[in-house]
Amino acid sequence: MTEQTNTTLQQDLQAKKDNFNETAPEEIKTIYKAGIDDVINNGIVKQAKQTGAKAPDFSLPNATGQQVKLSEKIKNGPVILTWYRGGWCPYCNLTLHHLQQFLPDFQKQGAHLLALTPELPDNSISTSEKHNLTFEVLSDIDNQVAKQYGIVFKLTEEVANVYQDKFDLHAYNGNEDNELPLAATYIIGQDGIIKYAFLDSDYRNRANPEDLLAFLKSMK
Repeated sequence: MTEQTNTTLQQDLQAKKDNFNETAPEEIKTIYKAGIDDVINNGIVKQAKQTGAKAPDFSLPNATGQQVKLSEKIKNGPVILTWYRGGWCPYCNLTLHHLQQFLPDFQKQGAHLLALTPELPDNSISTSEKHNLTFEVLSDIDNQVAKQYGIVFKLTEEVANVYQDKFDLHAYNGNEDNELPLAATYIIGQDGIIKYAFLDSDYRNRANPEDLLAFLKSMK
């Protein structure tokens, strides 16, 4: 169980970055930086769905195999869509924890929170259980929905090799594509239009839950 903290998500992310910079081997730091630079140079952020675009509809299984359809969810209120790379990603785990803390505030604004991951369902449910998440965790196998939103990129060969050696990315995702989604977050209005988009080439940067809450309030 992840303990409640008084720190913000940004403070926790910065602490994680600082620890990495202090303890990681120089070779790994170089490989990861080159990976981020590759995402920047490929222009994935510009290709992604932006504010004002129609949000592609989808139906995906949650951790227990039930289908969750975006168009059904937005009938009842706006939807926060957030992508996380996998339970192996410490930055993703911090983000999920903080989103869980803000969930009651999101719900007070009538919003639903959906987290999408390329992980296989068995891995998704372990992530849900590990963090005591009470929002939907959806398995986007082969990044099919992420591709519709234009947020998928291919890892550099060097990063892919490190991930495979460290935790077996292929086993997590059930394929050998070496593709991941940006850590993107959208807010979809009840009209199916993207109202808010957080897109960043650096997976260590995430949408602030405080900003999401403020935006939901501004929609009323």
